[in-house]
Amino acid sequence: MTLHKLIAFDLDDTLAPSKSPLDERMSVQLRRLLDVADVCVISGGQIAQFQAQVIDRLETASPDQLSRLHLMPTCGTQYYRYEGDSWQRKYAQELSPEVREHAIKVVEETARELGYWESDTWGPIMEDRGSQVTFSALGQAAPVAAKQEWDPTGAKKNALRDAVQDLLPELEVRSGGSTSIDITKRGIDKAYGMERLAEVTGFGLDDMLFVGDRLDEHGNDYPVKRLGVQCIAVTKWEDTLEVIDELIERVEVAGD
Repeated sequence: MTLHKLIAFDLDDTLAPSKSPLDERMSVQLRRLLDVADVCVISGGQIAQFQAQVIDRLETASPDQLSRLHLMPTCGTQYYRYEGDSWQRKYAQELSPEVREHAIKVVEETARELGYWESDTWGPIMEDRGSQVTFSALGQAAPVAAKQEWDPTGAKKNALRDAVQDLLPELEVRSGGSTSIDITKRGIDKAYGMERLAEVTGFGLDDMLFVGDRLDEHGNDYPVKRLGVQCIAVTKWEDTLEVIDELIERVEVAGD
């Protein structure tokens, strides 16, 4: 089997439960993997989400391990590396304040027209992430069960995405999590993030493997598959524990 130099992961429901910190078992597995390969985490979330879900759970990782970890918030429009003793942002593809303000206004007006603007939420519905504007129907901290009940088929989210895209043709409007949509500069998705990752690391796309839970044609991980990067689909973060075990075993067998 192919031995990949860099393993990239989606975050929510691939490495951790949605909007939740890494389980201790996953923290251990990632540290093991960082001993044998570079690792990237790419997600639509902002760096604060990465901090709470990933960085804080890798507090026992060594500087050498962390030096092989690549963090790509907001689908790769931001890129962070560990240097010295802290995380440094290496680039950011920011939207202008005027564009972000207009996008927020359009999304709220459209969600209200469609009847999707909720009054009882777990945190703000709209987030200005600098390089990305995000709509979360029930707020960023909504429990998984509530999100599943609000939009079990994804029909609401997809209807809102399509309506907003028509109104913001100069921007990219795409599905995010189970009840969210993300808005960035045109042409930006996880495939964009992986291509940028290849540029900044020097690894070819053939050197990379991507693991995600939304690799179906309508999922937000699908652009990576369409790009031609080898992918492994999981349905829950526990599946990823087994995937990492297999990846580490391949390296150990190759080294024998």
